[in-house]
Amino acid sequence: MSESFKRHRRLRSSAAMRSIVRENELKMDDFIYPLFVMEGNDIKNEVPSMPGVYQLSLDNLKEEADELLSLGIKAIMLFGIPSEKDEQGTGAFKENGIVQQATRLMKKEAPELLIVADTCLCEYTSHGHCGVIHHEDVDNDESLKLLAKTAVSQAEAGADIIAPSNMMDGFVAVIREALDEAGYNNIPIMSYAVKYASAFYGPFRDAADSSPQFGDRKTYQMDPSNRLEALRETESDIEEGADFLIVKPAMSFLDIVRDVRNHSNTPVVAYNVSGEYSMVKAAALNGWIDEKELVLEKLTAMKRAGADLIISYFAKDVAKWL
Repeated sequence: MSESFKRHRRLRSSAAMRSIVRENELKMDDFIYPLFVMEGNDIKNEVPSMPGVYQLSLDNLKEEADELLSLGIKAIMLFGIPSEKDEQGTGAFKENGIVQQATRLMKKEAPELLIVADTCLCEYTSHGHCGVIHHEDVDNDESLKLLAKTAVSQAEAGADIIAPSNMMDGFVAVIREALDEAGYNNIPIMSYAVKYASAFYGPFRDAADSSPQFGDRKTYQMDPSNRLEALRETESDIEEGADFLIVKPAMSFLDIVRDVRNHSNTPVVAYNVSGEYSMVKAAALNGWIDEKELVLEKLTAMKRAGADLIISYFAKDVAKWL
């Protein structure tokens, strides 16, 4: 037979061959594991919609930290669930707020663990929105003042990275200025630069008790139909001083991950969100899929799209599989 075509299968002929030509590979340094911490004692509540994910009280954090380090997970993202909420979300920026307490404890018990503090107000406000409410809408500039206080409070507690997720205009600039003025000019900002108003966040809102009590978040989170808007958001955050750029959700927006990577040299972080996690877990528990193969495939797709880091509830599972 005349050789008029390419023999691409030559590089797929064995596991060893496929391994040496593999373009993208997952490693544990890629992962940030989200943790939900709450006030109280002896609490380890499994989130009903997120099998294997727990709300933990402070007294359970040392055991959790030991497990994470033993698995090779080096970074966590802390979300707080306060015992009390108010209209201003004051629990977010109190010196003894739940995230601040958890940060100090983790820094004492596991100083080698990198702590990323989620910087938002929605878990702490009685209305469940990400800022100050005026006339049933979020007041952008008033909210920025409280977000800046939250970031500084988290840095004072020992957070290694500040991760503002509120999607207020100018949030990176205001937080950067506040951190610098407080003497935390070396603390990087991991901006939720591209955060869509997604239906994939439902299970997270169960875990963090952060559902809005009225309306929705579509006036500040992005329209899933838009692509170029993501680049405008990215450009603004880079100009304002962002050190990392998060794209959220990840799986439904891999085209955006690639766009952000193509337009920036800033590290890109894909957030493999709660709904993406829960769908896979539900299918796996019903025996409909091969969970390990599916999860590794979709996380590798995030790397292939251009993500440098991945925030994922699957991090513990991946550590065991790898």
